[in-house]
Amino acid sequence: MSNAWSWYIILGTVITLVACFWVVAYANKQRASKEEIAESEAHVWDEDIRELNNPLPMWWFWLFILTVIWAAFYLLYYPGMGDFAGLGGWSQEQQYEAEMAAAEAEYGPMFAAFAEQDFEDLARDPAALDVGASLYANYCSQCHGAAAMGARGFPNLTDDVWLYGGSPEQIEHSIVNGRMGIMPALGAALGGDEGIDAMVGYVQSMPDGLDENSPAHSKYMTLCIACHGPTGAGNQALGAPSLIDDVWLYGSSPEQIRKTLVEGRNGVMPAHGDLIGADRARILSAYVYSLSKP
Repeated sequence: MSNAWSWYIILGTVITLVACFWVVAYANKQRASKEEIAESEAHVWDEDIRELNNPLPMWWFWLFILTVIWAAFYLLYYPGMGDFAGLGGWSQEQQYEAEMAAAEAEYGPMFAAFAEQDFEDLARDPAALDVGASLYANYCSQCHGAAAMGARGFPNLTDDVWLYGGSPEQIEHSIVNGRMGIMPALGAALGGDEGIDAMVGYVQSMPDGLDENSPAHSKYMTLCIACHGPTGAGNQALGAPSLIDDVWLYGSSPEQIRKTLVEGRNGVMPAHGDLIGADRARILSAYVYSLSKP
């Protein structure tokens, strides 16, 4: 934050507090005397309309005053005015680190004990799966869904189709290091709308077998074979999906396939190794592994 903005915030905050104090004090200063109140209440119009004066109760007045004073001390103790760090030395980073350290001291031994088990044992341990489910809810459900069924662009974790492999080790690698899948844009290479439409039809028909008579077959063998393979079975080493099953990460409609071919796709699985640590990553990997098992 620049020095000018810092002073702008400080002055604005101080002036606001002083103004609040003045408004409350001035309003109380206008409090009418008992005689004035009695005289005002004596005025009656149209037989039943009476003028009343109901000043702010004193306890309410002092509550306002104490609120302003409390706000002033709060802003002196905590960082709330520009670059002023506060007299208490508090920061959200320090509080976060302290809470993480306390959580690690409490739960670290439990995670470490689970992490010493074999993957297969972890995947069958109800206690470990409960911990894994909690980790999944915190770190994975935003993309893959609460039930791990996935969404467009986010793989289903409950089936037996895996872009990068479904072994516990491969799943752990995905969680710890992340993945980045790139489908390049091929619109120009396919030769315009006619070539794109031909490739869309070719890809849609691939689950029924490769049509070598299709005008798009030679294009596939030139542009796509390196990643998806000569039969369209995909390549887990590259994260290239199979094109001969009925699982479509971005949709199987002609419009979605065309969008994939023309614009390409960029799928990113963020790395969680530094965020959750090795022990939690192992437990989470075992849990994800268990989701695709009966």
